[in-house]
Amino acid sequence: MVAGASPLVKAFLAGSMSGTCSTLLFQPLDVVKTRLQTAANSKSMTGELRAIMTDQGLTGLWRGLRPSLYRTVPGVGLYFSSMHWMRSSICQGRPSTLQSLLIGAAARTFAGSVMIPFTVVKTRVESGAFQYRSVPVALHSILTTEGVRGLTRGLGPTLARDVPFSALYLAFYDLLKAQTASSSLSPDAGHMLAGLGSGLLASLVTQPADVVKTRMQMAGKGATVVATIATLHREAGLVSFAAGLAPRMLRRTVMAALAWTVYEKVISSLKLK
Repeated sequence: MVAGASPLVKAFLAGSMSGTCSTLLFQPLDVVKTRLQTAANSKSMTGELRAIMTDQGLTGLWRGLRPSLYRTVPGVGLYFSSMHWMRSSICQGRPSTLQSLLIGAAARTFAGSVMIPFTVVKTRVESGAFQYRSVPVALHSILTTEGVRGLTRGLGPTLARDVPFSALYLAFYDLLKAQTASSSLSPDAGHMLAGLGSGLLASLVTQPADVVKTRMQMAGKGATVVATIATLHREAGLVSFAAGLAPRMLRRTVMAALAWTVYEKVISSLKLK
């Protein structure tokens, strides 16, 4: 059935599989990052890890896993399938650096906008400040108390984080993958190395937007980008925008590298160019 599926379906399945593997492995880093960005008293990454395990045990590190999967599995699938469609139909599979930037940005804008309600739920559950029985209950609660705007809270900074990340990541990934292809590295090692290098730079550039996004999604009605930025600056100046940088950079870099490695492997197995 999969073998006879369309290229878009195969790309969606490959992306969803890579997103599932990455989320299961790296959810603890996302939980730590969210806690650091919302904590009144800032801790180190290891300090926050110890605090979570002391209060909630090992399972506390996978808090918010369900909404993460709700968001990531279809979200990554949408990202990879829309990206595959644009690369194959617009660039015949050989995009230039500028085209890679634009395709990465467009694919992430589409996937991020569709999945934003689940991103809001994920952030709130990971913070530990909200106790929802399930994802559908959380969506209904937010819709009832905050309206549609509550379900899209933080969309602006989310796209300001994800769109540049994906654009930069895809452009650097294509460049680095082309270079590693001519080296003595195995294809898997080349994909992983290209993913690591691309994720590192993209994470650094988009860090401030990630902090603003988290704070807005934790807030109630009335939270705006300008007000959130002003609040963060009052708290600790520019340092506030680096909160959670270590776990986020580690998670996004390794997660993206793994996602692309799994994606390339599945694409190869499905014989999809």
